[in-house]
Amino acid sequence: MQSYPILLLLGQLASAQVTDPLQYVDQLVGSSNGGNVFSGATLPYGMAKAVADTNSSSNQGGFTTDGSNVTGFSSMHDSGTGGNPSLGDFALFPYTGCVNDTVDGCIFPKLDRATPFVNSSLQASPGYFSLTLQSGVNVAMTTAQHTSLFRFTFPSSTAPTYGNTSTPSNSPLILLDLTDLADSRQDNATISVDAATGRMTGSSRFLPSFGTGNYVAYFCADFSGPAVRDNGIFVNSRASSDVKILTISRGINSRPLPGGAWVRFKDSSPVTVRTGLSFISSDQACSLAENEIPAFDFDATQSAAVSAWRAKLSPISVATTGLNKSVLKNFYSGIYRTMVNPQNYTGVIPLVSADEIWFDSFYCIWDLFRSQLPFLTILDTFSVVDMINGMLSIYKYQGWLPDCHMSLCKGYTQGGSNADNVIADAFLKINNSGIDWDLAYEAVKKDAEEEPYDWCCEGRGGLDSWKSLDYIPVQDFDYKGFGTMTRSVSRTLEYSYNDFCISQLANGLGNQGDQEHYQQTSENWANLFRSDQTSYTSNNTDTGFTGFFQPKYLNQTWAFQDPLHCSNIDTDPNSICSLQNNAAETFESSIWEYSFFVPHDQARLISTFGGPKAFVRRLDYLHDQKITYIGNEPAFLTVFQYHYAGRPALSAKRSHFYIPQYFQPTPDGLPGNDDSGAMGSFVAFSMIGLFPNPGQDVYLITPPYFASVNITSPVTGKTACIRNVGFDASYQNIYIQKATLNGEPYTKNWIDHSFFTEGKELVLYLGRNESSWGTHVADLPPSLSAYQGF
Repeated sequence: MQSYPILLLLGQLASAQVTDPLQYVDQLVGSSNGGNVFSGATLPYGMAKAVADTNSSSNQGGFTTDGSNVTGFSSMHDSGTGGNPSLGDFALFPYTGCVNDTVDGCIFPKLDRATPFVNSSLQASPGYFSLTLQSGVNVAMTTAQHTSLFRFTFPSSTAPTYGNTSTPSNSPLILLDLTDLADSRQDNATISVDAATGRMTGSSRFLPSFGTGNYVAYFCADFSGPAVRDNGIFVNSRASSDVKILTISRGINSRPLPGGAWVRFKDSSPVTVRTGLSFISSDQACSLAENEIPAFDFDATQSAAVSAWRAKLSPISVATTGLNKSVLKNFYSGIYRTMVNPQNYTGVIPLVSADEIWFDSFYCIWDLFRSQLPFLTILDTFSVVDMINGMLSIYKYQGWLPDCHMSLCKGYTQGGSNADNVIADAFLKINNSGIDWDLAYEAVKKDAEEEPYDWCCEGRGGLDSWKSLDYIPVQDFDYKGFGTMTRSVSRTLEYSYNDFCISQLANGLGNQGDQEHYQQTSENWANLFRSDQTSYTSNNTDTGFTGFFQPKYLNQTWAFQDPLHCSNIDTDPNSICSLQNNAAETFESSIWEYSFFVPHDQARLISTFGGPKAFVRRLDYLHDQKITYIGNEPAFLTVFQYHYAGRPALSAKRSHFYIPQYFQPTPDGLPGNDDSGAMGSFVAFSMIGLFPNPGQDVYLITPPYFASVNITSPVTGKTACIRNVGFDASYQNIYIQKATLNGEPYTKNWIDHSFFTEGKELVLYLGRNESSWGTHVADLPPSLSAYQGF
């Protein structure tokens, strides 16, 4: 293997083979610059997620590395979300002692107690997180499934309490605050503290971060360490050891009235706090904690967490010859983040029986269907089965599949009914009898046929117009259900693809009539294509392209939206493309970008754009002019859509443009919200060289970023291998010259899921120039229509 001196300057070269993937996981990737990741201790899909919370304006995941101060240490979080901060319920906070040895000498309100931490003390690894506050208190944490374990180590000599100049007593205090990250607590939160042991139990009602309704969470906190000196409750800035039970209102200000409980110890020996969690009761939270971490054994709990993570990540093994360690960190950190959310709440919610699977924290399926859940289908198939069964549990209880769901609450629907895509993707790839496919089909068909009263948060709106006009009109007349009357273009495109996915499921279940019907409605996207529509930049320069999607009114006349409106180069500060009532007809993206969202019929789209050469020019313009933004999920597939025009080499070139330029293994290394691992899965798929077109049994082939990749199927135990011949770690040889599959010549530029389950070997022969491999019509991925003009 040729060596490249330039790489040697970048850092220590990795070993020839990864033996432990966890050494390359950096949980702090995305902890600043709006990545919003959860950086703390958790199990794969665990409910307990322990980390330090900061007062950053970007603390959706709890902890940030942007210089903000720590306000507490809490046990429930989500990862990578946008919008309001999520969870962060029931924060703990330690003091080395209280000024003048009185509990009122400690600072209780969250706003006032915020404390810097020592940057050099920060440590994070799978199943573990710790830091030291400026006060000298070190806080380390690990978790089981529903239980967090915090270890508070106090300095041997007392230091001034932050915000005070007086020396506190040598009697540490730990408080528990009835708060959350978003300060959303409602009325009648409760807490009680046992005078003898300090055990705290209670509950609070909070609001979800991106949805409707509210939820009640319960906790049980036990203390192990030095003897308890005293304990009690606090309200606002005052505390008492005479009162052991508190029920508190929200208050009348923008933030809830501070309140909670505290326990003080007789000496400064380390204190371990075990916090159990439940959505049913504090009794269940106590029982779970006692069963999961019975002896407060920090090392054993951490070791079990490490083993759980190692088991999840070990099925992917890569050759590391010539690679800088940062490449491996980028890859394995991305994979790690795909397994933080969604969260397994089975057995701890009051809505269904204890044995019925329930997953939550789907933020949001509009984001997750594109790469995260398809990636888990390969690497952690049985968890995806559980997730789909969890979606079906939501359907059985709430009447609709989720498109976004968190904290037992319905989340806002961003576009289509994208659980349909997830279910179709799994149906095509996972032949698993553990899923009731008839029930799944009933659920997806309901999305297509019945309009819910409140389609802000489930199902689809405008179905009367959809069925009579074959598109969603701008300014629709919809009296059957209610939601934000925007996004008519993107909803039309997304409903079209949702229907195609339903047709796939109908076909597999032998329902030929439905298959033909939904395949026909999946072509409704074409009804909003205006062939004479032009596009100009902000300085009135013609982009040189004609033909774009445009909104239509009920009377079938055209409305207008600038194709570059809400694009990455839109200079109008008033552009709005989200869920506001005055938002545009596309969601979080421009018509320019949405013009490529016809995942099931790229052949017809290519013809609509004037043929493969014109399609490639338009796709180049989208990327070269930075109209698309790789920090948002609609950009993902556009990186690889050159495959459909017979130019797979250009997909490889684009992939290497975005990685590592926009994705790096640093705290500020993500281009946008991680969205529960969506960004991580984009990196992971790109680097193994197989990118999905979700809802179809298709993976688009580009060379992996490694000399070889081995992936062991959890279903069959067989290992699939992708091997690069002519690989170089400087990534000059990124173009496939020829390929073999199981030793036979292979010219298709895509492959199906049997590659993984049957343990096939794909060998790619690389060079520095584009070749004819994968360019012929017979080599192109499947499309609903026939390819023309090649």
